[in-house]
Amino acid sequence: MKITTLAVAGSVLALALTGCVAGESGTSAQPGAQGGEGGSVKVGIKFDQPGLGQKVGDTYKGFDVDVAKYVAKELGYDPAKIQWVETPSATRETAIQGGQVDMILATYSITDERKKKVDFAGPYYIAGQDLLVRADNTDITGPQSLNGKKVCSVAGSTSAKKIKDQYAQGAQLQDYDTYSKCVEAVMSGAMDVVSTDDTILAGYAAQDQYKGKLKVVGNPFSEEKYGVGIKKGDTEMCTKINAAIKKMIDDGSWQKALDDNLGPAGFKPNTKLNPPTPAGNCGA
Repeated sequence: MKITTLAVAGSVLALALTGCVAGESGTSAQPGAQGGEGGSVKVGIKFDQPGLGQKVGDTYKGFDVDVAKYVAKELGYDPAKIQWVETPSATRETAIQGGQVDMILATYSITDERKKKVDFAGPYYIAGQDLLVRADNTDITGPQSLNGKKVCSVAGSTSAKKIKDQYAQGAQLQDYDTYSKCVEAVMSGAMDVVSTDDTILAGYAAQDQYKGKLKVVGNPFSEEKYGVGIKKGDTEMCTKINAAIKKMIDDGSWQKALDDNLGPAGFKPNTKLNPPTPAGNCGA
């Protein structure tokens, strides 16, 4: 009897230890699988984009973060147990392919080139390239009014490329290495305008030190579809995330997240494009 009891106890302990190890490694519960409760999900975000994805002390805040929490909950995960992973633009595809993250929400534009490597659910927002100026500026109303203006963008960005390709004849483009430096240059008067996605610009304008001092022009001239990046071929997860985004839009949580994070800058989304219809390229 003692031998039998010990054997059973040993088996139970072995199973328990196996479960603990799997849970810690994140391999026991796949995102989108039934019974996600108790498991963890690894979500890639930006840590340095105010209003979108920002690490503040030990907390994470922003529109991307709120969407990620909603999606995680719909997939059966406790949002409080999300493992947040910093995913700079250059490493997003490799982070997904290598399993460092289960999904990415980091102003991650859906493009045909990226779809060769990863799948996208969404879009959950459609941004547009716009302009950020000082609040008292009245002569810059859109890209057509950049003649003779000093325009700041980030070297190697699609925003800088668009200015070079379409507006270089009139605009005086200066490439900086970060948007925060561009914003500081506009505040000091060294530059007239910053150009990138309207959401990113609104995030900077909403920061305490810039409130009332900067404004987004509100005349977007491109379309950037923000998607949820996931592993190539995970059609089931893609479909479930699309359903979660649609539910978030339908129940008002999407609008609340947008207002909470980007509203302080007076930002309003392009209503011709937003809220979007999640379609993704599930299985494509």
